[in-house]
Amino acid sequence: MFHRNSTVNASKLVDQAASAASHGIAATQHALDSLTGGVQSLRDEAGTRLDDATEHANALVHRGVDALHDGSRRLRIKAHQASAGTTHYIRHEPVKAVLIAAATGAVVMALIVLMTRPRRHA
Repeated sequence: MFHRNSTVNASKLVDQAASAASHGIAATQHALDSLTGGVQSLRDEAGTRLDDATEHANALVHRGVDALHDGSRRLRIKAHQASAGTTHYIRHEPVKAVLIAAATGAVVMALIVLMTRPRRHA
C-alpha cells in the first residue's frame, strides 16, 4: 500500500510540476507578447518622430533655398542699380570719373608695393 501511495503522490507531484511549468510557459509567452507589442509601439513612434523630423528638416532646407534665391535676386538688382549709377556718373562727369579712377589705381598700387616690399629686421 505504501508503494501505491507513493506512486500516486509522485504522479500528483509530476502533474503539479507540469502544470506549474505550463503556467510558467504561458506567463513567459504573455510577457514576450507584451514586450513585442511594446517594441513595435516604440518602433512605430520612432518612425513617426523620424518622419516628423525629416519633414521639419526639409521645410528648413526649402526656406533656406528660398532665402538664398531671394538674396541673390536682390543682389543682382543692387549690382544693376550700381552699374547704372556708375554709367550715369561717367557720362555726366567724365573728368571727375577719370580722376577718381586714377586716384584709386594709385592707392591700390601703393598698397601692393608696400605689401610686396621685403621687410627689414631690426
